Amino acid sequence: MAIVPPQCVPLDLGDLVLRAPVLADVPAITAAFTDPALQLWSPPAAVTVEEWIEERADWSPGRRVGWVVSDPSGGPVLGSVSVRVDTAADNGMIGYWTAPPARGRGVATRSVRAAARFAFDVVGLHRIELAHAVENAASCRVAEVAGFTLEGTLREAYLYGDGRRHDEHLHARLRNDPL
Repeated sequence: MAIVPPQCVPLDLGDLVLRAPVLADVPAITAAFTDPALQLWSPPAAVTVEEWIEERADWSPGRRVGWVVSDPSGGPVLGSVSVRVDTAADNGMIGYWTAPPARGRGVATRSVRAAARFAFDVVGLHRIELAHAVENAASCRVAEVAGFTLEGTLREAYLYGDGRRHDEHLHARLRNDPL
């Protein structure tokens, strides 16, 4: 397994940049977190936005790699993507969200692809999983277009923002799967 750098490595996608979250992002992230769809399909908030930024900026080996997504000019946060890392198994779990103005533009799909490629090539993972509520059709499309194969349904697997356990689709990519 490769050693994860101790600091966030920015990823330049041309018209998008995956970069470290900073405290100046608090207003944009706070606004995104008030979106009803994001609140529904995310776990109940357990941390402040500042703590969320601190967690995403912590690239301790074997913990997580994570970014916020913005345009190259440093505009507002369009979304976020991170991979929780399990070094013992060479596996990870990818999660992401997009702010309402970024939806439907391929921001999530491109960010998920870039984060997965980084996790395979730099972190050295073998497998990355992506799970979403069965009812979240937009996340299912992101997973499929980003090259994650649907493997099955996990019954009542996760407690979402509405306080209910939802069935989840489990998708996964392997390091040698084609992009």
